[in-house]
This record gives sequence, structure tokens and C-alpha cells, in this order.
Amino acid sequence: MNMTSKAYLVGGGIGSLAAAAFMIRDGGMRGSNISILEAMPLLGGSLDGSGDPVAGYSLRGGRMLTTDNYECTWDLFKSIPSLITKGKTVFEETVDFNEKHLAHSMARLVDRRRAKVKVTSMGFSMQDRLELLKLSNADEDTLAASRITDWLSPPFFETEFWYMWVTTFAFQPWHSAIEFKRYLHRFMLEFSRIDTLAGVKRTIYNQYDSLVLPLQKWLDAQGVRLITGCKVTELDHATEDGKFKVNAIHCRRGAVSEVITVNADDLVFVQNASMTDASSLGSMTTAPSKLSKADSEGWGLWEKLVQGRPQFGNPAAFNSCIAQSCWESFTVTLKDPAFFDLMSQFSGNEAGTGGLVTFKDSNWLMSIVLAHQPHFANQPADVQVFWGYSLLPDRIGNFVAKPMADCSGAEILQELCGHLRFDLDTVESANCIPCRMPYITSMFMPRMRSDRPLPVPLGTKNFAFISQFVEIADDVVFTVEYSVRAAQMAVYELLGITREIPVITPHDKSLQTQFEALTKAFK
Repeated sequence: MNMTSKAYLVGGGIGSLAAAAFMIRDGGMRGSNISILEAMPLLGGSLDGSGDPVAGYSLRGGRMLTTDNYECTWDLFKSIPSLITKGKTVFEETVDFNEKHLAHSMARLVDRRRAKVKVTSMGFSMQDRLELLKLSNADEDTLAASRITDWLSPPFFETEFWYMWVTTFAFQPWHSAIEFKRYLHRFMLEFSRIDTLAGVKRTIYNQYDSLVLPLQKWLDAQGVRLITGCKVTELDHATEDGKFKVNAIHCRRGAVSEVITVNADDLVFVQNASMTDASSLGSMTTAPSKLSKADSEGWGLWEKLVQGRPQFGNPAAFNSCIAQSCWESFTVTLKDPAFFDLMSQFSGNEAGTGGLVTFKDSNWLMSIVLAHQPHFANQPADVQVFWGYSLLPDRIGNFVAKPMADCSGAEILQELCGHLRFDLDTVESANCIPCRMPYITSMFMPRMRSDRPLPVPLGTKNFAFISQFVEIADDVVFTVEYSVRAAQMAVYELLGITREIPVITPHDKSLQTQFEALTKAFK
């Protein structure tokens, strides 16, 4: 790479933003030589957060963070200045915040009687323990494309552990046994404290305000070209010296089409698909539209690139069954503290200290979380915001006689108040914005190792993938860490950077962690 080399990043998610930062910080690349091309009006990808107290706030989702893992994420954010606290990095402000606001859930599961479920015991039978051990010890070639249900018997899916683990991480019984096993190992440290969520760390605001914006501002100051409203439709490519090489990028900005020439020493990084592709928002009076990849073209570029190139993966393994990868979230904006006050009395937790509250007998398998307030940087002091989601939106509600997928925001609030036994006037001031995400757990779908490409696929010259759909040994998808690690791996390989990438902390090899997990399993 020479000083005139340019880099083009297709997609403006956290992976692309991180890759740009690593190129500048560790590769010595000029920011002005880096362009991020994003189809949406805002950068950040799935780490979004928008709205105001009048129109209502909206978050498609929030990712679990931990300072005991996420090695590459914090390696990055130790270099990014805080927008809130002068003289501190994003990492430092996050650590400080979590030292002041310790997580200790006192109402992790709630049953149909509105009673808090005792969760000190995981509810395992000996058969459950033996089957879980067998799955966690199986190698990935043996697990192959099997599902969790291929390894665990029906009673396991009624245990307290299952309800807590899957609502923390968003698994379904039909999802990949490999991904489930990876989570058991990567987050073994959380196994012994899954009932209190003590290991979960939070940012000061939502992750768009607290992670994306500081990183975006830093990149902007370095001269990176942040181009929104730019849809990449095609990559021209050729074979040089037996290797795949991108020569041009076709993109569309509004009604204008253009072609960007990729020179000999330039690099191209592509976000292959998105778990929030084809998302749609509803309102207090309307349900979200039922969209698919045909409505957004978010998977299209990857599907074109894989033709005749098995080393580029297999998107069909992930995007072929919306019914198995879809769930729905909702964000509620309130102008009356009554709901938060009642939740504090019921749960025993002040907002920001409890984490997820899951209604285990909910037909929708609904959970809510009340974050520390304010949750948005522009949120007034007299406004409250909370978030929730349901893993089974295709089922008829307990209190609303229709599937969640067909419900308006008002009907979702009615279902929630039914589970909590709260009067509806508690949410009289509420604005509930539902969000349908048809591919949100698509990366958990059963798959073969070859279905995900390496960040830098074999036989490529100037090209890399960055997303939740690349293959990184031992790490877990549906995390900020996965995208950031993929970015660091791709950048370091293409730029020949010799600095060591932070290793995955082997908590599962710690005898103390193993002992604590074993002890928890027998409670």
C-alpha cells in the first residue's frame, strides 16, 4: 500500500466505522483516502437510535456489552474520545458509568400470576445437564448444521435457564447448535450470574449516541468521507494473477448513478447483508409492514458476488426462512413517570439496574428493559424511554387476540399492561413504536462452516467482507464485538499490519469459571 491508496467501505455499520479507524490508527492511512458508502440517511447500521420526545424515540435493538469480553471493541474505543466527558475515552466513561450503576436484576422472570420466579436454580434435571454437557463438548464438525433441538430434549426448553439464556441472547430452539455452543463457551462467565445479569454492561446512552456518534465524529475529524444516501448496486471485478480483484463500484445517489474506479492499490470492504435488513416501523395505530429482502435489496450484493465463488459463502443458508429469523421490538416514550414508578416498586430495581424482565408465560415471550434515564442524548428530564421485544411475534397474545406482528403500538401496550396487571392509564401518555425485523436472528440459522466466508476470502487481492456473516473461529455473532473483530482482522490482513489483534479471552478454560458454572448447574 502506498500513500495514494484509497479504501472504499460498502455499508456504514459499526464494522465499517471500526475498519476505517483501524486503517488510520494502526495502518497510518490518511482519513481523506477512506470513503464509507451508506445507503441509509444515518451511519451506524443496526446500532441505531433516533427520534425526539414529540414524535417518539425508536431503537431497533440494543446489544449486550461486557467489559470481561469484547476485546477488540474496547481496544478500539480506548482510542476514541468521549463526547460527554472531556479528557476521557469512550471506554473510560463506560467503565466509570458501570461502576456507579451496578446491574443486579431482582425480577428476571415473571410468571402468569405476575409473581417473580425464583431463579437461583437453573431448573435442570440430570438428563438436561448431561445433554448440555454433551452439546458443549461436541466439535463443530460433529454439530455441523444441526439445531439446538437435535441435542436437547423438550423438558430443557421449559427450564429457568433456557428462558433467561435465550431472552438475553435471542436464541430460538430451532437455531444453530454450533452458535449455541459458542455462546456457552464465550459467555461461560455469565452462566453463574445469568439470573442477575451482573455481567451485562451498559453505555451511558443508547449505543448509537454512546458508540456510533463518538466514532463517527472522530472519523470525520480525520477527514474520512462519510457518504450517506449512497446505494452500491454492483462491483466490477476481474481475475488478476488468479485472484479476485474489484475494479469499480457502481452506486446510486438519489436518481443519479455513478461509477467509482478502484485503482490497482485500492481496497474494497463490503458489508455482506444485514440482520436489520427490511426492518419496518409501526405506530400507535398501525402495525409494521411485512417486508422482505425483495423490498430492500440488502442481501442483493452478496447474492451477486457468491455466484460461482463458493469461498464467498452461501447467503441462502441465512435468509431463506423469515418465520425462523423474525422477531419484533418496541420502543416506548412516556411523559408521565407512573409506569417507571410502578415498575420500580414491582421489580425492586431502579431503572438502569435491573436489565431484562421476561414474562416467561407470555405467548409472545415478551421482555422489557428500563435503562438508566436519559437514554437519548436529546431526551428531556421529564421524559422516560424503555425498550422491549418479543421472540414469538407470530403467536396470539394472552390479552390481545391477535399475533404481535399484526398489533399496533397501543395493542402492544395493552398486552404488556395485562402481564404486569397495570391499569392502561399508566401508559396514557405513551407513544409505542413497534419494529418488525425479519432477519434479526438470521445469523443464528443452522449452517455449515462453508456458508460464511472468511473476512478476507481465499483467492482475493483487494477485497474483504465485514459483517455478522463472516467466519471467525470461536467468536459469537449478534454482538458488536463480532463486527469489530471482523473489521480488525480484514484491515490487518489487507494492510499487512503486524500489531497483534487482541485474543479472545478464554474464560471457559478458567478452572474457577468452570467450577462456578458447574455449581450453578446443580442448584
